[in-house]
Amino acid sequence: MRQLDLLVIVVYLVAIAVIGLRLAGRQKSAKDYFVGEGHMPWWTVSFSVVATETSVLTVISLPGGAYSGQGFGNVELALGYVIGRVVVATALIPLYKRGGFVSAYQYLGGRFGPRLQGLASVAFVFTRLLAEGVRLFASAIPIKLLLDEFGVHASYRVIIVVLTVITVVYTYLGGIKAVIWTDAIQMGLYLGGALLAIGVLSSHVGGEGFQRALHAGRFRLFDTDFGLVHILTSPFALPTAIVGGAIFAMASHGSDQLIVQRVLATRSLRDGQKAMIASGVFVTVQFAAFSLVGALLWSYNQGRSFTELGLSSSDNLYPDFILHGLPVVISGLLVAGILGAAMGSLSSALNSMSNSTVADIIHSLFRTAPSEEFLLGLARLMTLVWAVLMALFACAFSAGTGNVYLTGLTIAGYTYGALLGAFLLGRLVRRASEADAVIAFLVTVGVMTYVVRGVKIDVSVAGATVPTAVAAQWLVPLGVVITLTVGGAASLFHRAPGGVQAPADDGGSGADRAAAAVAPE
Repeated sequence: MRQLDLLVIVVYLVAIAVIGLRLAGRQKSAKDYFVGEGHMPWWTVSFSVVATETSVLTVISLPGGAYSGQGFGNVELALGYVIGRVVVATALIPLYKRGGFVSAYQYLGGRFGPRLQGLASVAFVFTRLLAEGVRLFASAIPIKLLLDEFGVHASYRVIIVVLTVITVVYTYLGGIKAVIWTDAIQMGLYLGGALLAIGVLSSHVGGEGFQRALHAGRFRLFDTDFGLVHILTSPFALPTAIVGGAIFAMASHGSDQLIVQRVLATRSLRDGQKAMIASGVFVTVQFAAFSLVGALLWSYNQGRSFTELGLSSSDNLYPDFILHGLPVVISGLLVAGILGAAMGSLSSALNSMSNSTVADIIHSLFRTAPSEEFLLGLARLMTLVWAVLMALFACAFSAGTGNVYLTGLTIAGYTYGALLGAFLLGRLVRRASEADAVIAFLVTVGVMTYVVRGVKIDVSVAGATVPTAVAAQWLVPLGVVITLTVGGAASLFHRAPGGVQAPADDGGSGADRAAAAVAPE
């Protein structure tokens, strides 16, 4: 019977590539390849944003976390993310849409100059290469377990290469349109799978099962421990989730090209704002659905520990239920949904890295705007280059050692504060020059590297003292403060530049110059 599940998975992999290409149509320009000529419906963009930030680990870890005592803490985090996205929608998206940008960092180029634009882009692409490479390998771990159950014994490297090749097919040919449409389909599949699992589990446990989970704290939403150490180290402490989470979302969704690029593909400023805010609502629903799966699995398994269930970790909980608690074909569809989560984040990363490389780095090498045919070919070439590099990087992890999960979670802390801080420096400190911004950016990355790798806070756990890293949500606010402080202080040592004005405030002249390389008249 497992052959039917395998057939479903194979059909899905082929269908998603074909559908993506059919919906994307033929790309005629680099701007069409990167932002779909700004013609994408806001709701598909919103789904794409959600799929982009959702990895395989999100899909399998949330149920396990809710099962093991986190309750609905991830929903609490999502509430902070919604606040941050509202701020991005009102304060930053107007800058990008009115400027006609295809890259978020073109604002920095128009405000400060090409050196900061290039520096921000380099920080983005290498951070994204590291993060997505780790993410890709980490995604291969549960996929290998699932395939082993089906009798298909593939190595991590084979899984990585197959996922990359299939994803590259529609990303290379279809550009952002293919990425957004396939993201929307893949989100529907894995979220629909969660809703299906909820239906099956509810029929098993009934109302009594809901009550047991409620009394056991599996539906707990807010963490009201206001101890200073807990707030600094726990991602679920209420101030950390709401305040830190909001600022973290401002960086991840306002200054990270991975997300901004999708919003730039919408038809208008209003559509871009709707897509951004709606993505926060959809993420909250998604987190609630996967947390509910975990709570119901707790009742379904009568609260037994992972060891008693024969599982090695909490991440095996949801895949184990998919394989053994659901009918054949349905389990195949849900495994396809897990594959979809991996492919969605990968395709988005490849297209956005190609975008930033062409729009922010390579364009500065040309004195005049190249032809559209040249830019489109260059965009596709860079998609292939980044795909090969990402696959090689992910394969290197499969042969090495180290905690790839921890690595993946801490990567954003190195650069997010500097990126968001650079945008805020340009808006808030009018006298800041490009040199001030570059110095502040580099100092912030250096300080945050030390904080992420070296700063630990002693936390008492079960009578023992455990050195614990600062919660990821506080890394971005700290980085922003450092950038603004260093950049603002440096600006006091020279005269205020004459006529400094943000590009969006001067009729778009700076934006036009920055965008000319990828959107020539």
